[in-house]
Amino acid sequence: MHPYATGPQSPALSRVYHCETAHHETLLDVKQRLHALCAEHAYRLVQVETMDGDVYEGKIVLCDRSILFLQLSNEGHRAFLPGAPNPYFYNNVILPLVLFDLLAITLI
Repeated sequence: MHPYATGPQSPALSRVYHCETAHHETLLDVKQRLHALCAEHAYRLVQVETMDGDVYEGKIVLCDRSILFLQLSNEGHRAFLPGAPNPYFYNNVILPLVLFDLLAITLI
């Protein structure tokens, strides 16, 4: 039988992980609060820090489901490329960040 087969002859699936009810409720609460904060501060310049210590600056463009879309600020960043400088290079980079990986969002 094919390993991805479904139906009456497929073997029982063994669950490896199941989110506890208390954690599920906490995560839903965090998600709702972050959606409200992102909507309130949309298009404002912010600094976002992730759980891994990465820090990004940019404007909140959208918060959809569990993803924060951040239009990165190119202030202070340089790229050394051949040819004449392009003032539009990387001006519209949008970084998707997972809400549950965010540690802090700070208004700048």
